[in-house]
Formats: sequence, C-alpha cells, structure tokens
Amino acid sequence: MNMKAVSMASWPRWLAAGVVALAALPLSGCSGNSQASPVDATRAREALNIALDHWKHGEDPKSLASSATPMVAQDFEWTQGAKLIDYQVVDDKEEGANLRVQVKLTLSNLGKDRRKPIEKKAWYVVGTSPSLTVFRDIMRR
Repeated sequence: MNMKAVSMASWPRWLAAGVVALAALPLSGCSGNSQASPVDATRAREALNIALDHWKHGEDPKSLASSATPMVAQDFEWTQGAKLIDYQVVDDKEEGANLRVQVKLTLSNLGKDRRKPIEKKAWYVVGTSPSLTVFRDIMRR
C-alpha cells in the first residue's frame, strides 16, 4: 500500500475529528448554570443608597471597598470632584443580573454661578453577585 495514499485517505477523518473537537470546546469547562445570578433588587437598592449617601457626605468612592457594606462604585462626576447635594431615585428596573436605576442628582455648580445647583438625571447599573457593584451608566444620559 502506498503511504501517500494512506495519508491522503485519512486526512478527511482527521479534519472531521478536529471540527468535532473544536465544536465541543464551548461545552467543556465549568459545569453548572452558565447564566448570571438574578439581581437581589432589595440589596441593590440599599447598595445604591449607601454609595450615594457616601458621596453626599464627601467621602471617596474607593473607601467603599472597605466599608461596612463592601462594594465597588464608579461615577465619573464623583471621581472628578463634583459635590452631591441631594439625590432622588426616580425609577428602577430589574434586568437579569443588574438593577438599572434612574436617579435625579443635585450637584453643586462648579461653573460661573456657584450659588445655583445643577440638577441632572443619571442612570446607574447595580449588581449584587458575586459582589456589590454600583456603576454610572455612561451610555444613558
């Protein structure tokens, strides 16, 4: 039997085995549920209030990591030094692993008329699993 003929004849078999192996890769790995845990809405609302109260009292967002309710919080205006005077939760909606919350923020005016506060609406994405996270949704304004 010719070796070249054997190699060429077995090539489609090897190709088929390779395709099957590649197709099975996504099925391997961690077993169990691959979906994210649903958000704990009550806990998410509490986390958002804690984070915004933290901001309102002039504290640094990074210090939330070592607070009584550890979390990660990010808000570009908070990080840039804006002062939160007050806030009001307008609406929230559970979306899978997150709670999306619309908040009316009252910020001190850093512009020309510092006596007049600025009101704006902001959206936050709050997660509860595996850890608490509060992020400003910069895609929604």
